[in-house]
Amino acid sequence: MNDVIEQIRAVSRSVGSEQLEVGSARTITLAQHFDAPVDRVWQTCTTLEEIPRWFLPIAGDLELDGRYQLEGNAGGRILTCDPPHGFTAGWQYGNDDSTIEVTFTEDSGGTLVQLVHAAEIDEDLWTRYGPGAGGIGWDMTFLGLATYLRTGRPVSPAESARWARSNDGRQFVAVSSDAWREASVASGTPKKAARQAADRATIAYTTIEE
Repeated sequence: MNDVIEQIRAVSRSVGSEQLEVGSARTITLAQHFDAPVDRVWQTCTTLEEIPRWFLPIAGDLELDGRYQLEGNAGGRILTCDPPHGFTAGWQYGNDDSTIEVTFTEDSGGTLVQLVHAAEIDEDLWTRYGPGAGGIGWDMTFLGLATYLRTGRPVSPAESARWARSNDGRQFVAVSSDAWREASVASGTPKKAARQAADRATIAYTTIEE
């Protein structure tokens, strides 16, 4: 449980909005310091060889204007690419079309990774689940990256799925959901509404079919 809390505390979170060409969007932002040089973190997050070691199997062309597809998850086009400083990409999951912006900055001998996920979200859906609907998943992603950079040990999707069903995995979801509740309140969401949305998000992530 201490490891869960330490990882959650290592990430800063914020909730906001952004004006896109197609209209306004909700944004969730995560940032974490990693004790590894920028070039190493960039390679870990942007190559076909490394990404499956800590995240998901991936196929495609990870170059400017190239397309990628994560197995069983999102896909899209690489919109900008500035090695080793950052990239933006489309993030298409089912019928949902959004964007992610990831930056890598030298930080006290290591690397600060910041991810901004911007999406047009149905207001009823946002009210029901809040930022935790996407934020919990990104917290899990940051956990995978942190663990891999620290240990160098690859983790398979099957291992990740087993962990998600474990007590530790469920505790991680609960603590992450509460952290996103706090970020939602800080952005102006009434406390009661933020709590109700966080509770629904937690249930959605922890109700896993065996």
